[in-house]
Amino acid sequence: MPIDFLSIQHAIDDAAARMTEQEAALAQKRERAQELLEEHSADVTRLRRAVEAASDADTHLRCAIPGDEPLRAAIGSDARTTGSVVLAADGSQIAPDRHAAVLFALINIGAVVMRTGSGAAPEVHTFSELLTGEQLETDEAMLSEDRLALERDTLERSRLSELAKNIAAPAIVLTDGPLELWGEEGAGYKKAVEAHLGSLSRLQAAEATAAGYVDRPGADLVVRMLELSLADLKDREVLRKFRPLRGVSDRWLFGFRNSKFQLLQPGERSAVFGLQSSASRRYTGALSLHFFYLNVGDAGHPYPVRVEVPRWVAQSHEKLDVLQAVLVEQCQVMGTRPYPYILHRAHETAVVSLDEKRQLETRLMQEMMRRGYEPDTVSSKQSAKDLAGRTRM
Repeated sequence: MPIDFLSIQHAIDDAAARMTEQEAALAQKRERAQELLEEHSADVTRLRRAVEAASDADTHLRCAIPGDEPLRAAIGSDARTTGSVVLAADGSQIAPDRHAAVLFALINIGAVVMRTGSGAAPEVHTFSELLTGEQLETDEAMLSEDRLALERDTLERSRLSELAKNIAAPAIVLTDGPLELWGEEGAGYKKAVEAHLGSLSRLQAAEATAAGYVDRPGADLVVRMLELSLADLKDREVLRKFRPLRGVSDRWLFGFRNSKFQLLQPGERSAVFGLQSSASRRYTGALSLHFFYLNVGDAGHPYPVRVEVPRWVAQSHEKLDVLQAVLVEQCQVMGTRPYPYILHRAHETAVVSLDEKRQLETRLMQEMMRRGYEPDTVSSKQSAKDLAGRTRM
């Protein structure tokens, strides 16, 4: 049945009215955020001390840490990209389905290698991992969608580190999303983080430039840092509730454009910030996490993205410059919808179609029957869903 729009029209009207009111209040907060950015731009020492004091009071604090560059820095790059070797990986997954005739999971990784300026076609690699039986079990229950995603993220980085070590020149290695690995605390998460740190260490040994590309970021890491300049830093509960700029995002702060204020011009990056969070404390030394914002849009349409890098990249002006130039160039390939072309290719390579999923199910069932094992039947619920025919995952 279609949506009954008549019955929810009043809710649509109310939502639009509330958003209009919230936008007016948000405008004042945005103006205050701009003022604080201006006020503290050259005095990062005070802000750094504020972050340190706040993190002592609240170990779960998540915000930016000022670096050595002014907060209002807008830095271009004229680095040459010709001759750069760029690697990227993305992954897809099939989670175990208890309604299916055979229980399995799949992780599919697509990796692409490009040699800029060479004229050569990109190298495309696929790595597939099938999980069955005991591999689908965790200490608590069956392998969940989130746990499988954690395994996929870990495998993406592992495959990239293996490819990078076989490339003669230092490579630029990209993944979609943060460098920081997300997941629920537990033995599985701890194991995944250890594997991830190992991959990052191998990339450092290969002198690669590792980066995580966050498209349309929703975080307020820099804005939260600015709030700390106004907060009582001693009381944890007061600190957690003190959010005078709630609703203002970093993406707005670095992408806003009017006659008086535009932080980043097309192709420019922000200052490099450190990352303060409970999870990021696992990333120490050369692996500690940093980030900057980069405007990959054009003059009429700013499009700031967040780029996460480890310390060994953040401390190298040469690596930062080339990374910045490569990302801008890659995004220009995609035209008016800027996104790194190589990550797009990796995603296309990794995607598993519904038809491929069905082929895999069939092959598993045929092999099981050849060995004398009779697979289960599809559940009645799934059978009913399939009556109309499905064309997508």
